[in-house]
Amino acid sequence: MALQFLRNLIPKREANTSAGLLPAIRSLKLIQITHFWVGWLAWTCDALDFFTVSLTLSTLAKQFDVTTQKLTTAITLTLLFRSVGAVVFGILSDRFGRKWPLVCNLVLCCAFSLASGFVNTYPQFLAVRSLFGIAMGGIWGLASSSALENLPVEVRGLASGILQEGYAVGYLIAAVINLGVVPHSPYGWRTLFWFGAGVSFLAACLRALLPESEVFLRAKAIERARGATTTQKTKVFLHETKEMLKLHWKLCIYAVLLMSGFNFLSHGSQDLYPTYLEVTKGFSSRDASIATIIGNCGAIAGGAVAGYSSQYIGRRLSIVICVLLVGAFIPLWILPNTFGPLSAGAFFIQFGVQGAWGVIPIQLAELSPPAFRATFPGVAYQLGNMVSSASSQIEATAGNSLTTTITVNGQAKTVQDYATVQGIFIGTVAAYVVLVTLFGPEHHSSHFENHKTAFEEGGGQDDAVMDDDREIHEEDEKGSDV
Repeated sequence: MALQFLRNLIPKREANTSAGLLPAIRSLKLIQITHFWVGWLAWTCDALDFFTVSLTLSTLAKQFDVTTQKLTTAITLTLLFRSVGAVVFGILSDRFGRKWPLVCNLVLCCAFSLASGFVNTYPQFLAVRSLFGIAMGGIWGLASSSALENLPVEVRGLASGILQEGYAVGYLIAAVINLGVVPHSPYGWRTLFWFGAGVSFLAACLRALLPESEVFLRAKAIERARGATTTQKTKVFLHETKEMLKLHWKLCIYAVLLMSGFNFLSHGSQDLYPTYLEVTKGFSSRDASIATIIGNCGAIAGGAVAGYSSQYIGRRLSIVICVLLVGAFIPLWILPNTFGPLSAGAFFIQFGVQGAWGVIPIQLAELSPPAFRATFPGVAYQLGNMVSSASSQIEATAGNSLTTTITVNGQAKTVQDYATVQGIFIGTVAAYVVLVTLFGPEHHSSHFENHKTAFEEGGGQDDAVMDDDREIHEEDEKGSDV
């Protein structure tokens, strides 16, 4: 029985029509490659702008004269408001196309990250980071749909892992800037926010130079041939959205439950990690940043490996293996007191956490109602973020209740025991993610790029496949008969 269950996790060979990864990569056109890497850069900017707060938490607490626990409210508010951005920009993307909604989204991220570096009071900081959360919330759904829908099925597993690890790369870049530039800048922590704003603006410019996604170009050509107006397409879009929700409301609930677990896992292991090393292990800010960099190197490796393997052993099984790896390395994450073993623990934990995450872009894209590949994954992801938004506050509060004693300059000092807190937190969440993943659905190697868009009639149905040549030909024949 158990063996049969495991076999069902692996996609059937005939369902995977792969002609091979290397031939598929060789067949890629330049425009497909650039669409992917600009989507990757957009997601990298998202992480870079977000983790500026986590990396400067202690400095910001001193700047605004508040406790670290109170300052984590800024992280919580950012995560809470991300779901608003996911809804707004996801709907705009599925209705009007991938290009300009993503450009506007990146410009807003740039503006609010820039503004974060100019605030002088704690209330101002909270307000700006809340607005940033709205802008940040739209990026993932738009970036992943733009990057993946233009690629061949055979490449999407590996591409999913690389795309998602833009998140780790953004964290890595932020850590490097915080380590090498911020200490020497006269503007201190503000430099990190301004740097993130500049990268977001660059990504917006690059996306503006690229054409619309091929899927939307085909769909718009069909609608032009039919003579459909903007008003008509909007009415169709609203109708198909209602039909999709009626058909897939259970899937919506499942996706939110899955992404809640995933977001608890990532934020629980990342948001307070530098603080954990500085407070509980007595590391300097520099050593904490270096350990963070090592952890993110593990994350990048894990995402690529798991994304690639998911193309062959399945999305769910790849996720489960990675999360079990997380559980196995929790002792190395929390028990040592020296830099080497703790850095190794960070590498392997993030290999597992972000390895599992590396499968998520393609898993959600394949599970999504095909016409809503920006809205559905983006909203599910950000609602999961909203549920997990208090992760850092939970750990900070628990740390005040659990204390330990370390030696600083030859004297005993009582500090928050973030090691025990994170061990319990990550272990519990990992078990939850394994269960939810095992008993969930999987639509491996779905050809969602052939589906109608949400502003075409029937787009809300799962079997509404787009055949642009046939439909345009039929419209031409009707026109010639009149």
